[in-house]
Amino acid sequence: MSGPAPGSLCDVLPAAAALLGVPDAVDRLAVTESVAEQVDRVAVVLVDGLGWHLLPELEGSAPLLASVLAGGVGQMSQLLCTFPSTTPSSLVSLGTGARPGEHGILGFTLNVPGTERVLTHIYWRDDPPSAQWQPLPTWFQRLQRRGVAARAVLPALFMGSGLTDSAYRGADFRPSGPDDDYAQLVIDELRAAPGLVYGYTADLDTAAHLFGIGSPHWHAAAARVDALLTRLVDTLPANAALLVTADHGGLNVPPQARVDLDTDTRLSEGIRVVAGEPRVRYLHTVPGAAADVQATWSGLLDGRAEVYGRDQAVATGMFGPVDPGHLARIGDVVVICTGDTAVLATKREPPEAARLIGFHGGATAAEMAIPLIVFG
Repeated sequence: MSGPAPGSLCDVLPAAAALLGVPDAVDRLAVTESVAEQVDRVAVVLVDGLGWHLLPELEGSAPLLASVLAGGVGQMSQLLCTFPSTTPSSLVSLGTGARPGEHGILGFTLNVPGTERVLTHIYWRDDPPSAQWQPLPTWFQRLQRRGVAARAVLPALFMGSGLTDSAYRGADFRPSGPDDDYAQLVIDELRAAPGLVYGYTADLDTAAHLFGIGSPHWHAAAARVDALLTRLVDTLPANAALLVTADHGGLNVPPQARVDLDTDTRLSEGIRVVAGEPRVRYLHTVPGAAADVQATWSGLLDGRAEVYGRDQAVATGMFGPVDPGHLARIGDVVVICTGDTAVLATKREPPEAARLIGFHGGATAAEMAIPLIVFG
């Protein structure tokens, strides 16, 4: 017997706003039912890479999360991130409450329409301007307009970036440095005034990419994340709630499951620009080549990837409603890896991309399912 369909990452900030009494905020996640007392401040912490299916594997290194899994503390439910299951898309979906087809951050990298340029969102500054590339308002703006303080405690290096503005536009930023006590910064903001406080940690995801899920480095990162969350729970004011979620899960990709489009002329034929990332590729083709590229990739990656034309991909609804102004950001051909396959582009992307062990971006449950844990 199946349970209710999982909620969405898009619903987390509206639920937090509902906890704070914002009249037009809809709590689709029943968070208000999980919090016993009335609260006037809410912390939302996003743990990059904390996939639902990874929780049992990391619980030996994470006592608090192990207690959550055992039903001893907090209340946990399963959500789905948006597709693609990649950090830039997910962060903006969290911030705006909209799916990637609506907000336009449709992947880790995107071709800037009308050019040969590939925009890497984590390095994006001000070109294109963020308000044009991602025009939707965020929940931070909505809260501020309602007179509810909305703050984000983020690494100083994130300040002024296009991605930060797209996801957290309207927030009052509290920059943190590498030597700062990050947990204390979040605690101080939560105690200082009512409203929303947002926090983020990339430690677990970085370890997964560089060393692999299940590696000693990954377990060490899990322990550090757990210690951070434990401090927040232990110091949570009586009039506050803490919501913990993630942007995606992930999986390890073994060497034999990697395909390099730049070393197989059959795969590179007819391609003008390659964007996306190894688990989801956007192939922008030379004029007239899209059908042939789709057919070739479908044949060569049969059983290892789903290969769509742009219109087919949009019609599936996987991106949500797609604003017509964002359509050209999606490849003429869209390749979504299944199983543990990844498509590398070694001549077009930095060499470190091919050295990664952990990946995400695709539509598998291991990549899309994320937790929502409520303390309060």
